[in-house]
Amino acid sequence: MKKAEDHRHLIAALSGIVGRRHVLTQAGATRFYRLGFRSGAGDALAVVRPASLVHLWQVLQACAGADVAVIMQAANTGLTGGSTPAEGGYDRPVVIVSVRRIKGIVTLDDARQVLCLPGSTLHELERTLRPLGREPHSVIGSSCFGASVIGGVCNNSGGSLVRRGTAYTQYALFVRSTPDGGLELVNHLGIDLGDDPIEMLRRIDDGHFTHPTADGSLSASDTGYARQIRDIDAASPARHNADPRCLYEASGSAGKVAVLAVRLDTFPLEAETRTFYIGCNDPARLAELRRRILGDCDTLPIAAEYLHAEAFDLADRYGKDQFLLIDWLGTDRLPRFFALKSRLDGMFFRFRWLPANLVDRALHIAGRFWPDHLPHRMRAWRQRFEHHLLLKTSAGAAASEMRELLHDWQSQDCDVFECSAAEAQKAFLHRFVIAGAAIRCQAVNPRRTGGVLALDIALRRNDRDWFETLPEPISAQLLHRLYYGHFLCHVLHQDYITAPGTDCEALKAQMLAQLDARGARYPAEHNVGHSYRAPPALADFYRDLDPANRFNPGIGFTSRLRNHAPDR
Repeated sequence: MKKAEDHRHLIAALSGIVGRRHVLTQAGATRFYRLGFRSGAGDALAVVRPASLVHLWQVLQACAGADVAVIMQAANTGLTGGSTPAEGGYDRPVVIVSVRRIKGIVTLDDARQVLCLPGSTLHELERTLRPLGREPHSVIGSSCFGASVIGGVCNNSGGSLVRRGTAYTQYALFVRSTPDGGLELVNHLGIDLGDDPIEMLRRIDDGHFTHPTADGSLSASDTGYARQIRDIDAASPARHNADPRCLYEASGSAGKVAVLAVRLDTFPLEAETRTFYIGCNDPARLAELRRRILGDCDTLPIAAEYLHAEAFDLADRYGKDQFLLIDWLGTDRLPRFFALKSRLDGMFFRFRWLPANLVDRALHIAGRFWPDHLPHRMRAWRQRFEHHLLLKTSAGAAASEMRELLHDWQSQDCDVFECSAAEAQKAFLHRFVIAGAAIRCQAVNPRRTGGVLALDIALRRNDRDWFETLPEPISAQLLHRLYYGHFLCHVLHQDYITAPGTDCEALKAQMLAQLDARGARYPAEHNVGHSYRAPPALADFYRDLDPANRFNPGIGFTSRLRNHAPDR
């Protein structure tokens, strides 16, 4: 009875801070926030939606006073359950704090840097910077779903841009737990905000602070990545989530601190680009091309996105409606659409007599009846080639250099065409929707498929034998294999649709053992979440950030208990 009364008092306190309509407690109302993109939903006492940093600080204080665990959540676009409650529960109730209402982007130093609040999305940052001739660290990929800027920093997300590495900064304003269970506000923004937490946060909320200039004392981006990726003979990955080079306070924190603001570098806008669509039937030839580009080209490409033929086909069939929605609605309206879809899914879920995944089925059927959405040259290359690579370069000298290299490299088994602007846009969009194709395939074919196993891996930079070959006992358990990723970075996403009755956890263990033998690291850029075990050094980093285990307990299969006590 006392626990129930304590919970009521906490709900009342939270409602007093943010307003009753922004404290959600009913299972149907919290479902969207508890359910990840690929992972199942755990339980939460409440979802709280503050609209300012001051309210966020007060919410966190109330949660700490009530001794509940906190999961910080921005756009909820994660792929490994890193911002949703784990199934199986905790030793305390969990409150999800959604920061989507706390938006704000301030340009600094003539837009060479930005200050971003926790609800700001990559797309909003893109839109803010474009008229100023600048762009953010990431410009395609999950930004189409409204992924947050700070979420990318916390996850060390890499994205598709070859020259920029992981999302990284040493400038952040964040809240961490103290060993006695309290909270501490840490200002490492390089901006003088005073000493009183409420006054500090009010200044950020109101924009009343002295703008700094980039003084070079700390880094606001991964400035060494271009050198890192060009070291093609190194027997280690170019980037991965446990790389100590990019773990620093908020960067790589995976929700173990509450990040309130970050300061990041921006980059000159690539106004003119060229895209080359490459087809090949020999993985060794693509490995040769990768080494020549990284070793010989004066200018690195902007992006180099790989997709295998089976991924092409699954995206063509099961990602077509998503392709069309993005093409029609644009990225502004898409997050609202997916929020509406989640609410409809929750509503239909209550009616057990309805078919499972009704909205997915309806969208899939609608897409199948729409005319062909892909350019005819892409279709022709799919008929000829098993491996596809999209190379985007700067215009001018960089494009000329790439044309010359590709002309010298291509052969009977490898061919290239230079995309028009429309072809390039559709080619990259087709590559993007692969990420949801496996989930959609399983959702509309629940009886003919097992589960979906998604791996996010980083290969060694010197690895020439990059394309996976699976032994027959593993292959026999798979219906489909989707290989795609950031080719020059040697970061691959490998999604598998399993046969009915497959033990996905046992299969995953076998596959990870295969990757260990190859010297690969995982995850590469999606956060350990509740899908991967954090290596010892990464687990130590989490414990140092959050000594009371207040924030996102259990991440990376670490302890879910107070003060990191061993799980029983």
